[in-house]
Amino acid sequence: MFAIKAIPSTANLIGLFLGTGIILLAVASYLTQMPVIDLVTWLQSVFSWGFVIIFSALFSIGVVAGASIQASKNNTFLYDVGIQAANGISTLALTFTLLGISLGIGSLSEQPLSPSSVNGIIGELTEQFSMAFMTTVVGLPSSAIIRAWVSLRYSKIETE
Repeated sequence: MFAIKAIPSTANLIGLFLGTGIILLAVASYLTQMPVIDLVTWLQSVFSWGFVIIFSALFSIGVVAGASIQASKNNTFLYDVGIQAANGISTLALTFTLLGISLGIGSLSEQPLSPSSVNGIIGELTEQFSMAFMTTVVGLPSSAIIRAWVSLRYSKIETE
């Protein structure tokens, strides 16, 4: 019960989530020298809105849980929240990988193959496979980073 008080209020979490998202978009825009609208369009086309929103929420939950672990508090709940958020990210990444592969194979099976249609079909197939593999490339390392950070932070504070 004591550890629950360490979690920020809902309004603070929403503000943190939106603020972090805006800052990350600004940094990405600066680094890629692309306008924000082009970045948002790219995110939607490569990852889909479902992945971006769920990933962002789980990543934010993991970061907030890890940052909320403090000395002389019962941190077991926050540790569990952070680890479950990291597990959710890896599950999400693998789920969207399978979804992208399924969509690609589904689009392949709906069209007749002929020499004149192969280029278009390969284009559609690679677009779906791009989502499949990019969700894994982003999701699994992010999950590992959150999991490691929360675990190491918890271990360090609990042994002090």
